[in-house]
Amino acid sequence: MLEVKGINVRYSIIPVLYDVSFRVEEGQMVSIVGANAAGKSTILKTISGLLRPFEGSIEFMGDRIDTLAPFEITSKGISHVPEGRKIFTKLTVEENLLVGAHIRSSQEEIEQTLNEMFDLFPFLKERREQKGETLSGGEQQMLAIARGLMSHPRLLMLDEPSLGLSPILSHKALEMCREVRSRGTTILLVEQKIRDALQLSDWVYVLQSGKVIMEGTGSEILSNEMIRKAYLGL
Repeated sequence: MLEVKGINVRYSIIPVLYDVSFRVEEGQMVSIVGANAAGKSTILKTISGLLRPFEGSIEFMGDRIDTLAPFEITSKGISHVPEGRKIFTKLTVEENLLVGAHIRSSQEEIEQTLNEMFDLFPFLKERREQKGETLSGGEQQMLAIARGLMSHPRLLMLDEPSLGLSPILSHKALEMCREVRSRGTTILLVEQKIRDALQLSDWVYVLQSGKVIMEGTGSEILSNEMIRKAYLGL
């Protein structure tokens, strides 16, 4: 579904990604894990068109997308839920969700997807007229995920969905990723909670200082002594 081929990315003149390559197959949940400032969020921003690689290419469903504008990439079926939720706090829950459907033209399909989100996240239906700022941190994160799903993406990219949440809520957010995947949406997950990501994912890439240093199944990565010492304190 998604193939990233040897991308190099920089902020101004400062390189942040070095020859990064990876694949996401349709129906999978793939995680990119690593420490702070490893370049994980930069990868998602580059896929969604917010940044441009100065070398390498990105293909989605066989088409090259790294030269397209962000709205064009979204219209091809990629949705990006950024780090820090970034909901519209002054809009209602329902208005936030409808913003996520801005690329769709069929009102009937939008209403159908809205009802699907209310089924997946029942509390959103109860709070549909409340402003985003009245929700708790965990509820805002669920709203951000639901908003990302409103465009009916083929690939959902989630950047640190557990960030800033209590252990119970962060676990709930990551379990919701599993539920979304079970409903047919392919997921590319960036996450610092490495143990949870390893347990959820079909395939994992480990990023360090802008480079992919390891890949494998969750169990393979977890059994690596360097990973256990560096990231899990074991």
